[in-house]
Amino acid sequence: MHSWWESVSKQRSRILSLSSLLPSHETPLSSFADSDRPALSLLSSPAAYSLVSFALSSPGSGSGSDPLCQWLYETFQSSDPHLRLLVLSFLPLLSGIYLSRIHSSDSSSLPSLAGFEAVLVAVYSSEVKSRSGKPLLVQIPDLSQPSLYHTPRNKPADDRSRQSVGILSPPLEPHLAVKSTKRAIIVGTALDCYYKQVSQMPAWSKLEFCTFAAAWAGQNCPCGTKFDRDDHDHHETGNGNGNRHDRFFREDSGFRNGTRSDDIGSEDDVIKDVVVEMNNLGINKEDAVNLEKKGVRIPLPWEVLRPIVTILGHCLFGPLNSQDVKDAASAAVRCLYARASHDLAPQAMLALQSLIRLDKSARAAAKAAATAVANTTSNANTPSKAKKPEILLVSK
Repeated sequence: MHSWWESVSKQRSRILSLSSLLPSHETPLSSFADSDRPALSLLSSPAAYSLVSFALSSPGSGSGSDPLCQWLYETFQSSDPHLRLLVLSFLPLLSGIYLSRIHSSDSSSLPSLAGFEAVLVAVYSSEVKSRSGKPLLVQIPDLSQPSLYHTPRNKPADDRSRQSVGILSPPLEPHLAVKSTKRAIIVGTALDCYYKQVSQMPAWSKLEFCTFAAAWAGQNCPCGTKFDRDDHDHHETGNGNGNRHDRFFREDSGFRNGTRSDDIGSEDDVIKDVVVEMNNLGINKEDAVNLEKKGVRIPLPWEVLRPIVTILGHCLFGPLNSQDVKDAASAAVRCLYARASHDLAPQAMLALQSLIRLDKSARAAAKAAATAVANTTSNANTPSKAKKPEILLVSK
């Protein structure tokens, strides 16, 4: 009882200090301090998240004297798990703004981002302490066996020594500041900490992460919808309509070469095909503006891309995630696949291909199940004709 009251008192104190930094007349943050679970109440409030998000996104945020960054840093240093969870919920927004500003074209004129870096180093240091100098390992199944279930549990010592072990992350070194050469490992490790608690994160935090992930990949590219186009082309070819995408690119190349054949059609038809193609690829001006607002294209080494892929995997297939989160993760995965295709990153391409295929199969199964339910409901509601009474003729 004493420890519970001590935890609640600590959470109330931190929330009241945050309320003094971010005054609000519509939804005062001090109202969450009266709850039995102050930190979780603040975590589950969209209005509170919007208020903190607006403060972190301001042009002058992130400096060493930023009071909100100081609050995040001091709050994460506490031993209360709910307070640390509250800080981690803002990590996608903080890391997104930090990386976008660092890699923007006018980064030389930006003020110091020591406040953002202090929070990232604090999260990184906590992970260094928890790993105790050991790497993250994964046991690779023995491919010489027919399946996982054929592997004997009690193997001899020489067989255990030949087991394949993959290194997900090498041992971490302690760092007191963010250097340009260590920025990727620090940010990636911080995202690993976020992934450990991602199942407890609110939906808006996951949506923020998916939006930034799509923006970090760069502008929309046709490669992102490769798998969707392949299925669509196969369907059209099977119906005898031909490959519309091949026709589109054939027509486009004909005009670029200065030739015009009879089967191309008029110029208006080609323009219509271009418009239809752009709509099918999901490229429009509004999407480009949204991406520019959320972030810019950044370098994506494997140290950063690996935790991004794992978080997006949860956002795609987490059983409690909303459909908005799944749709945002699906778009982000396709954008990252296009980026990996251009960067020729085989690890990322294989991982993202797997997510895209699993996402497509899951959506197809959900659509089939919804169709079956709809058909069953419609059949149950369809009135049936009343049967005529049977007349039995009996001879005298």
